[in-house]
Formats: sequence, structure tokens, C-alpha cells
Amino acid sequence: MTDPETPGEKTPDKKITEENIPEEKTGSADKITGSPENAADDKGGKPRETTEKIPDNKAAGKQKNLLIAVGVAIIVIIAALCAFVYLTTPVATQGDVVSVYYTGAFDNGTVFDSNMNSTSPFVFRMDNSSVIPGFEEAVTGMSVNQTKTVTVPYAEAYGAYDPTLVQTVNRTGPIANTTFVVGQLYKIHYKTANTYSLIKILNVTPETVTWDANSPLAGQNLTFTITVVGITKP
Repeated sequence: MTDPETPGEKTPDKKITEENIPEEKTGSADKITGSPENAADDKGGKPRETTEKIPDNKAAGKQKNLLIAVGVAIIVIIAALCAFVYLTTPVATQGDVVSVYYTGAFDNGTVFDSNMNSTSPFVFRMDNSSVIPGFEEAVTGMSVNQTKTVTVPYAEAYGAYDPTLVQTVNRTGPIANTTFVVGQLYKIHYKTANTYSLIKILNVTPETVTWDANSPLAGQNLTFTITVVGITKP
């Protein structure tokens, strides 16, 4: 005789095992990361497309070449204009009569000669040795209203100082009754050569006079500032 089953109680079914127990879903929303590449946007629901602008190398190269061509053209035009102006502007050359204003100074800046305050320019003919070689060379190629500053070495100016040009002579003949003052400059005429020379008196006695026939500018480098105001072609 068996005990009666208690109503409402069921005996566990032995066939129900752990294998038959459904797996419990795990995971949570915060573990879901990322989004599909072509996720729909909020407004249209269409997949978003990522577009990247690819540089047009051919267009950039054409633009660069165009800029280079324009730059070269501008340089050529400027060079042509300069050549035209240079070739059509008269410049001082051999045989021209040139009018200039100038200032001459020593290396230390001391001015020894200038006609800047004169109402008349200094006029000379190129190639007739009326001016020192360095001065004429500086004027060559200059145009009207052009100003230039040049330093002329003594070899192209009044030459080196020559001690043999210091002489002591007797006070006879034409200079017997001439009054000389030490330190002053005099112009003397050499009849045999028919030339004139500027001398500086160094010493005077009743019988003799000692002078220096070197130019006061001999042995000096000279700096000239020259402005051409006129050119007359032959």
C-alpha cells in the first residue's frame, strides 16, 4: 500500500535535464558598439555616403605652367622696354660736347673743387684731353639728367707725386723782379715747350726761388659727383 499523492504536488520529471533548459540570453545594450557603414541617416533614411575630394593634379599643373608663362612674358616685356629706352636715349660718347655740374673731393671728404653753385655748367669736348682721363671715362655713357659718383685713382687723375718736379732756380730773367709768396700758386709759361704749369712756391731768397711743379692734386685719389645737363652730338 502506498502513500497517496498529495494533491497539487508534482514529481519532478527526470527527463528535464540541464540540457533541456534554454540558455539565458546575456549581454546588454552598452556592449553593442559601432554602427553599420551605410547606416541610415536620421532624416531621409538613406545610407550615408562618405565622399573625399581627390585633388586634380592635371589642373594644378596647368595652372602652375600658366603662371610661369605669364611671369616669363612680363620679364621679356620689361627687358624689351629697358632696351628700347636705353637705345633711344642719347648718351655721352667720344666727340660729344658735354655740359656737367660736378663736385670733387679727397678721400677724407674735403671738397677741393665744385661748380654746383655756378649758373653755368662746365663744358668740355670728349676725347680732346681737356679733362683728366678718369673724369672723361666716368662721363662716357651717361645721359642727360643722370648723376653718378665715382672714385678716380690718382693714376687716372693727376698722376703720382714726382719729387724731381721740385726745383730751385735763380731769380734772373723773367722772374728777376717777380714777387713770390711762400705757399701761393703761380702759373708759369715754358717757352721751349709752349706749355703752362701751375707751381707752388716753397721757399724764396734774394737770389733763388724754390717751387713745386707737381699738381696740388698729384698722388691723390679723387671722388667726383657728376650730373650731366647737356649733350651735343657732332
